[in-house]
Amino acid sequence: QVQPVESGGGLVQAGGSLRLSCAVSRNDFSRIHVGWYRQPPGKQRESVASISSFGTTKYADSVAGRITISRDNAKNTVYLQMNNLKPEDTAVYYCNAGGTYVTGRYLPNVRSWGRGTQVTVSS
Repeated sequence: QVQPVESGGGLVQAGGSLRLSCAVSRNDFSRIHVGWYRQPPGKQRESVASISSFGTTKYADSVAGRITISRDNAKNTVYLQMNNLKPEDTAVYYCNAGGTYVTGRYLPNVRSWGRGTQVTVSS
C-alpha cells in the first residue's frame, strides 16, 4: 500500500497561516475517507480533522473555526488550511487515508500513515 505524502509544513509566527497537502496515490481516492492528525512534542497523536468521500467534514474542538479541510479528487489531494495559528498548534502533522467512520468518528487506517510534516508556530 502506498503511503500518503504530506507537505506544506514550516515555521510561522503566531497568527499566521499554512496550507498542508496530503497526496494519496490510490485509484479509488474519490471513494475513501481521509483524516489529519497531529502529534505535539511529548504528547500523543490526536485527531485534527477528517473529510469523508462525500465531502462531509469534522474538526477537533481545539481547531474548529481556524482550520479547514478540503479535497480535490482530480488531484488525489486533501488540504488542511490553517489560519490564526497558535504556538500550541506546533506538532508533526500526519495524513491518514482510507479510514472508516464509526458513530461519526473517523477511525484511521493503521496501514496508511504518512511520514508527517513539521509545523512550528513561534510566539
